Amino acid sequence: MSAPHESVTGTGSNVKPVTYFGPDFPFAYDDWLKHPAGLGHVPAERHGTEVAIVGAGMAGITAAHELMKLGLKPVVYESGRFGGRLRSQPFEGAEGVIAELGGMRFPVSSTAFYHYVNGMGLSTNPFPNPLDEATPSTVIDLEGVSTYVEKAADLPPFFKEVAAAWSEALEDYAQFGAIQEAIRNRDVKAVKEIWNRLVPLWDDRTFYDFLATAPSFANKSFRHLEAFGQVGFGTGGWDTDFPNSMLEILRVVITNCDEHQRYVVGGVEQVPRRLWRDEPEKLVHWPAGTSLAKLHSGATRPGVTRLKRLGADRFSITDRWGHVRDYSAVLVTGQSWLLTTHMETDESLFSHKLWMALDRTRYMQSSKTFVMVDRPFWKERDPKTGRYPFSMTLTDRLSRGTYLFDNGPDKPATICLSYSWMSDALKMLPLPVDKRVKLILGALRKIYPDLDIEKHIIGDPITVSWETDPNFLGAFKGALPGHYRYNHRMYCHFMQDDLPPSERGIFLAGDDVGWTPGWVEGAVTTALNAVWGIVHHLGGVTATDNPGPGDRFDDLKPLALPE
Repeated sequence: MSAPHESVTGTGSNVKPVTYFGPDFPFAYDDWLKHPAGLGHVPAERHGTEVAIVGAGMAGITAAHELMKLGLKPVVYESGRFGGRLRSQPFEGAEGVIAELGGMRFPVSSTAFYHYVNGMGLSTNPFPNPLDEATPSTVIDLEGVSTYVEKAADLPPFFKEVAAAWSEALEDYAQFGAIQEAIRNRDVKAVKEIWNRLVPLWDDRTFYDFLATAPSFANKSFRHLEAFGQVGFGTGGWDTDFPNSMLEILRVVITNCDEHQRYVVGGVEQVPRRLWRDEPEKLVHWPAGTSLAKLHSGATRPGVTRLKRLGADRFSITDRWGHVRDYSAVLVTGQSWLLTTHMETDESLFSHKLWMALDRTRYMQSSKTFVMVDRPFWKERDPKTGRYPFSMTLTDRLSRGTYLFDNGPDKPATICLSYSWMSDALKMLPLPVDKRVKLILGALRKIYPDLDIEKHIIGDPITVSWETDPNFLGAFKGALPGHYRYNHRMYCHFMQDDLPPSERGIFLAGDDVGWTPGWVEGAVTTALNAVWGIVHHLGGVTATDNPGPGDRFDDLKPLALPE
């Protein structure tokens, strides 16, 4: 259910878009990326210097690609699958039909990420969210009652009341309209004034607290709040986030991460894979035609098992086969728990306060199950009822969220039968894929008793539970109340001039280092922070007319709460 909080001031093409501009660190990464001066320069004597990149997800490959362009030699290590949680799993026997097991919907406000999507020549389509223009119909099934709608205007009054209550709560408690206007105008002062007032108010309070105490919900029935949790706003139900810090939710809606989402045609994993093979036109030091793939002779190095400091500017990395290499700088992009559980990491590399933040990171469980079907049969109206026979479905049943993907007239279609989180995902955890499919189909049969989905299924189903993957241990971070200080320590770590020498030269990036975990923009922007940090660490500088995030840090830095 898409809430009507995406209002704009003014009309027409002159209205500035909401982008991922802060609110904690309002730096214009998109402008930095597209500036003709580039991201910086390293001294000539540093050209060819090897920098270790631990992890070949979007953060690691973004950083490696940019460091290569500056004349450094990234050496990428990967212990699992290339692409990290941008995992596009092909269905066997079908060309170009995939299941997006990780990130699958990408808001257009993620302008740094789209810099690479567009730069790699990839196409995107509107994501079939509930009540989206790309979605022929939506069914909301709660407490055994199903509501069929094709447009938001068709929603019954009850759901409109829920949506209006959410919009009112955002305005009453978070100055939603004012901060979005400041983001549209890239008004740093206004963004920081509003956001810095909100941080101490909502760091230690939950999403549920925000809703339950907001006058717009307090004046409604419990059923309104319950329906909001089940059906949600924009992308679907958010009750699994009710225990999270409200700051995390505010960041998502303020930057329109929950609105105007698209998917990458052919799979989002193409983005890091194309960056891996890309031969940039503007290269320092390296000959024309150089790519990350060529620098690595076609493959990443094995997973890392040990991180050790050798001296002020030297690090030792040991891979799973016992090979040891030394580096001048290291970037770690995997989930923070892996530094404790999967790598023998020198404790002295990070302060005890940073270790506290890394180890207290809380990851959320997530499960998806996909099937391939012979055609997008849901687009064929039932001649008796005039309705579409199957819809994007939000329900309180086991399946929770069901999404429908049309891959084109000459290809089979795809159904994400179930997309669930936390306790709903844990219900699936011990079950094999066939059992998962049967249970989900059983739940959907109660909503669509006259529809035989099974007869359309072809090929083998695909499923994932991220918490069982030893390289992830969960889908992404979900910050709890009181975690702002931990996130602040991780995010600001790329600024290292004030650190003792024993803690410099190793950097962190990834969406769980960023302020909006689970969104790829956080992976990209923290990777760019690390690029600036590595260049600075190696004696490099940025162009005076294109300052980087570290150059602007004192003006833009996130609010520090007292320890």
